[in-house]
Amino acid sequence: MTEKEYNECVSCYADNVYRFILKNLRHEEDARDVVQTAFEKMWRNREEVRYEKSKSYLFTVAYNQMIDHIRKGKRISLKEEFREDAGITQPKHSVRKILEQAMERLNETQRSLVMLKDYEGYSYEEIGRITGLNESQVKVYLHRARVQLKEYLVKMENVI
Repeated sequence: MTEKEYNECVSCYADNVYRFILKNLRHEEDARDVVQTAFEKMWRNREEVRYEKSKSYLFTVAYNQMIDHIRKGKRISLKEEFREDAGITQPKHSVRKILEQAMERLNETQRSLVMLKDYEGYSYEEIGRITGLNESQVKVYLHRARVQLKEYLVKMENVI
């Protein structure tokens, strides 16, 4: 991969990778660190990375960095504390809030699969390569995640 191709990757994929990681970590600084590390690894390995595979490479590296970050337990969530102190009131049942709550109920793997498939549009095969799961596992885990989301959303619909 040339320097020009690397810069194109940064322009094209930085926002998508950041959104994917942020949705999973729910902490902006940690998400930025993970994304920066993913791009740094791609830069260091640019000789081995083919430009055509750069998007998949980035998501794979970022996903693995995110999992490592979660496992190490480095995340400190000050954002929630600030939100409580601010005294800002929001509608009890906004659609965005309900969807975020539904996503929070999923485990890390399920949440990542939903994000990769439904938000980023990856195929089952690509998701398998990114997460290290086989295609059948991706389909099963994704199906279970969607069923869980549906049950929660139907439950919340009846409450509202």
